[in-house]
Amino acid sequence: MRFHLFELQFLFRITNVSRKPTPRTGFVHKHHLYSFSTILSKPHQNLEKGERTSKSLVYFNTQITKHGRNGNIREAESVFRRMPSRNIISWTAMLTAYAQNGDIVKAQELFDKMLERNIASYNAMITAYVRNCMVKEAFELFSRVPERNAVSYAGMITGFVRAGMLDKAEKLYFETPVELRDPACSNTLINGYLKMGRLDNAFSVFDGMLGRDVVSWSSMVDGYCKFGRIADAKHLFDKMPNRNFVSWTSMIDGFMKSGNFEEGFELFLEMRREGTVEVNPVTLTVMFEGCGSFARYREGIQMHGLVLRMGMNFEVFLGNSIIIMYSRFGCIDAAAKMFHNMSRRDVVSWNSLIEGYVQSSAIEDAFKVFEIMPGKDVISWTTIISGFFNKGLTEKAIELFKLIPRKDSVSWTALISGFVNNEEYEEAFRWFTKMLRKAFRLNPLTLSSMLSASAGLANINQGLQVHALAIKMDMEFDLSIQNGLVSMYSKCGNVHDACKIFVSIDSPNTVSFNSMITGFAQNGLGKEALDLFSKMQNERRVPNEITFLGVLSACVHVGLVEEGWKYFNMMKSVYHLVAEPNHYACMVDLLGRAGLVDEAMELISLMPFEPNAGVWGALLSAGRTHLRFDLAHLAAQRLIELEPDNATPYVVLSSVYSISGKSKDGDQVRMTKKLKGIKKSPGCSWIVVKDKVHLFLAGDQSHMDIEEIKVVLQMIVMEMIHPIMDFTGLRSTLSWSVFCCFDFLCFG
Repeated sequence: MRFHLFELQFLFRITNVSRKPTPRTGFVHKHHLYSFSTILSKPHQNLEKGERTSKSLVYFNTQITKHGRNGNIREAESVFRRMPSRNIISWTAMLTAYAQNGDIVKAQELFDKMLERNIASYNAMITAYVRNCMVKEAFELFSRVPERNAVSYAGMITGFVRAGMLDKAEKLYFETPVELRDPACSNTLINGYLKMGRLDNAFSVFDGMLGRDVVSWSSMVDGYCKFGRIADAKHLFDKMPNRNFVSWTSMIDGFMKSGNFEEGFELFLEMRREGTVEVNPVTLTVMFEGCGSFARYREGIQMHGLVLRMGMNFEVFLGNSIIIMYSRFGCIDAAAKMFHNMSRRDVVSWNSLIEGYVQSSAIEDAFKVFEIMPGKDVISWTTIISGFFNKGLTEKAIELFKLIPRKDSVSWTALISGFVNNEEYEEAFRWFTKMLRKAFRLNPLTLSSMLSASAGLANINQGLQVHALAIKMDMEFDLSIQNGLVSMYSKCGNVHDACKIFVSIDSPNTVSFNSMITGFAQNGLGKEALDLFSKMQNERRVPNEITFLGVLSACVHVGLVEEGWKYFNMMKSVYHLVAEPNHYACMVDLLGRAGLVDEAMELISLMPFEPNAGVWGALLSAGRTHLRFDLAHLAAQRLIELEPDNATPYVVLSSVYSISGKSKDGDQVRMTKKLKGIKKSPGCSWIVVKDKVHLFLAGDQSHMDIEEIKVVLQMIVMEMIHPIMDFTGLRSTLSWSVFCCFDFLCFG
């Protein structure tokens, strides 16, 4: 103990050295001149031999440790080699330096040369193995340690956790003497459980700890926040005896991520009022991200002003978060100004500005920044490619993709996702096939995109193949793929399998619930959709706008007007969500189907923005169904103004006029449609035979195998007619209808 205290005292003395160098490249101390070369060459000068040797050892050991931590491994080696004498601390310091810099070979060589080892030496070597993912070697050495301490156990448990061997980490933890578990070993196992999503196991260890530190508390708060259990996180946070910036930041971020901006912002203000933790760049980054995500322009400006008033240095990642915030506000000029004011930029800075221009639909400006950007990475390329896809410039996106110097799975996925987002599903499958042939490794996002393409085509066979591929690549339990499978099976009409996938998800998120609720609603299972939403609320999951769109659609299918109003009002009153045009369209559809057409019209008049085509389309349908020709006429006129090339309002309006006995007006509408050259898209269907899509339009005879198709159709129709004629002796109404349909299909 005396030796360690002496080391600290000596370190304190040498840190008070004057910074003015002398001609001998030493530093002037109050009484002595310490020069590194002098110590090496004249160990007996001015001091007794024993005292001098002891002090020089402390100094050399300190230098080795410092160089190792700074990544200057050559300097550390130079000091170690030139030392006139070494002790076990010297060897351990050099061993630790190798371990910190990932040089496992030299660490092993040095460890084997050590004539004497202590517990610190063994721990340093175990750490070296763990950092190089050599868990087997680490455990073999751990088993040979003559006397282990808390660091030994914590290091080995860390190795098992990092390697995903949580069962072995658990076993070793419970073999650890109780007095050595807390807090280091317990904290390590808690983090392992949290990484694996085993929140209850993590809390069990936390609850059984005899000695918790701030890391223990902060880990659990962060874990609860990441799994959406904000109330439990806040309960623990309020009980914390001491808080650091990690615990404050985790709790603030938890509120922001769960949609509770006000609570997060208020907690930040409380942190400032309490004053025990200084405002730091990490917490500010969370605040800027929250302001940007919730479009809180006023608060974002205040946060930017706070940084300026405090005179904080704009670290790169802090400046990047401000660029992203202004981009989300749509203030791309402010984002660009921040970018140009930064004294130092990294690749994230450039990518953030490019993304900002893309979000603002300024693809030309984005491309200009992209062209002058030094050191483009895969994100730079994929962002600009996505920007061109967003503008419908598919050819330009493909051209850029071909110019990528080193394509990887991320760039391929960006291209495929672009096709899917533009509803070019066949092209997505074509490029996906190319990606497979070039043997690029698939990632979960690639397969999720292909599941979306399968859902868009309503092609369950393609979806099944993608599902099989996910199983083959051991990705079937990836959450994004599970969510994609739920959506794909639902849209293909297979709600049973969609529900099976949803139930198998260990920790469903909001997207999971949205996919299943929407799936139930799309397949007419409104009651099941509403029951699932109730379960979501009971589990304290936070719904979003998409959730309520699915819920309102379910109300439409079941005809629950009162429940529809309740959920529509709940958006704002409970969850602080702003209803969008599609939510209003659902409500107009719900009211219209129930015959409450006047209420639907009143709701439209109260909308805070101009109604879109979906809203007027719902009113048009209601007006036709309930013979409210005045509202049908109004809705049709508004639809024609919004979508002049859409044939639907013309067709419906002419039908309404015919029903109401105004045949001349109906003829006039049809004539107007004809003069404008507007044609209604014909109904179509398709089948997939041997990986080829065969499309059929009503009355279309352009298929290359039309003659063979006619023959087969005739055989099928005659098979349908013949048994009925034999049974009754008469041509039934059904058989005659089938015959007429066949006659139309084959001969027009």
